[in-house]
Amino acid sequence: MTKIIQVKIEQVVNIVADIGGTNIRLAIIDNAQQLTKIASFQCRDFDSLAAVLAHYFAEQKLSNKTINACLAIACPVENDQVVMTNMSWSFSKQALKDTLKLNNLWLINDYTAIAHAIPQLTHEQKIQIGGGNTVVNKPIAVCGPGTGLGVANLVNIDDKWVCLSGEGGHADFAPVNEEQVQLLQFLFTKYHHVSTEQLLSGLGLEQIFQALIAINSLDIKPLSATEISQNAINNSCETSLLALQHFCKILGSFAGNLALTGGSFGGVYIAGGIVPRFIEFFKNSGFRKCFEQKGRFSNYNQNIPTFVITESQPGLLGACAYLCQQLSITRQVSQPIMK
Repeated sequence: MTKIIQVKIEQVVNIVADIGGTNIRLAIIDNAQQLTKIASFQCRDFDSLAAVLAHYFAEQKLSNKTINACLAIACPVENDQVVMTNMSWSFSKQALKDTLKLNNLWLINDYTAIAHAIPQLTHEQKIQIGGGNTVVNKPIAVCGPGTGLGVANLVNIDDKWVCLSGEGGHADFAPVNEEQVQLLQFLFTKYHHVSTEQLLSGLGLEQIFQALIAINSLDIKPLSATEISQNAINNSCETSLLALQHFCKILGSFAGNLALTGGSFGGVYIAGGIVPRFIEFFKNSGFRKCFEQKGRFSNYNQNIPTFVITESQPGLLGACAYLCQQLSITRQVSQPIMK
């Protein structure tokens, strides 16, 4: 008689998260490397990152599963102790892995995730602004005005994408004309150091508007970024229109600098929650002209394409791409060398 031996195969589940100061979005990667079971939670409803992850694991009935996780988070992640920039969560990466009994844990910056999403984007998930053509496997740059100004670069090494992340949004603001010099002078009345983020963010748009009030001695009250952009699109406020035009032009100059410094012939991409709200205005703004306007190297930038990312979940998409690439590398390293 043949004895039947039953072997229990442990199921591996791959989890990704996009963690901001307000929301955390989670998803499971299926066998086709697609996002499934996407859920969104308010960070304020939980005491810690471990608590919200445990809640999601329980909802998806993941107990007794082997879990690999890649978490994209809006703060520096180089050290074991992670302190979120825009909320009170602080945690140890090792402690988080141990508490949740994770098989593998990768923490990446939110713009590292967005950068890794870019090679996955279809034509339906991005809109090209101006001319130029992408060159396969050439460096890619991304910047995104939102709560702050995120910046990252992506390079291809041995058919693997490697993100060069940093804090480029805090680089010095460089005015390119007299009007922008006046904006800088206004901001110097508020700050000792004026970074580009002080103009290219939600707060930045508001500060451009405030500067125009002061420069032109206008008797109007300050407005929120949402009000400014809406008034500009509706053409109901001349100062709002001028503020949003300045915003787009400064973004063009900054993105053009990224293209020059990185040789970004794979394209320069605009992410973040602000620009996708006024795509038509952006197309007709001075963004692309300022992107190309680089003196003797204007022809250089004319060949580099620029895009706005319209995909609603680039953080999750990029975390998925990053995790799958890391698992692929892990499997390759663990395979025996055949002689």
